[in-house]
Amino acid sequence: MQVLVNSDNHIGASQDFMSSISKRVTDKIKRFDDHLTRVEVHLRDENAHKAGSHDKRCLIEARPKGREPVSVSHHADHLEKAIDGALDKLGTVLERDISKHRIS
Repeated sequence: MQVLVNSDNHIGASQDFMSSISKRVTDKIKRFDDHLTRVEVHLRDENAHKAGSHDKRCLIEARPKGREPVSVSHHADHLEKAIDGALDKLGTVLERDISKHRIS
């Protein structure tokens, strides 16, 4: 499974930061590794330099083998919370999606 991490211009993301996010994603969804080809993480500060709550967004798109992609997103006041929220949602969506296709 390939993990790609992208961020907009308003998020100062070093290579170490991107690598740590990739590792967190891999650790969180490793039980689905055989079912996925790629996971893309998109980080965005929706208000840029303006102050505001819940303006950090993490969108994660997972691509199951042979099926349509699934995506989740989470908004929070801090990037770490947005990432954690999106990862929690992704685990739930993948569990449901994979279970549904095992039964079919």
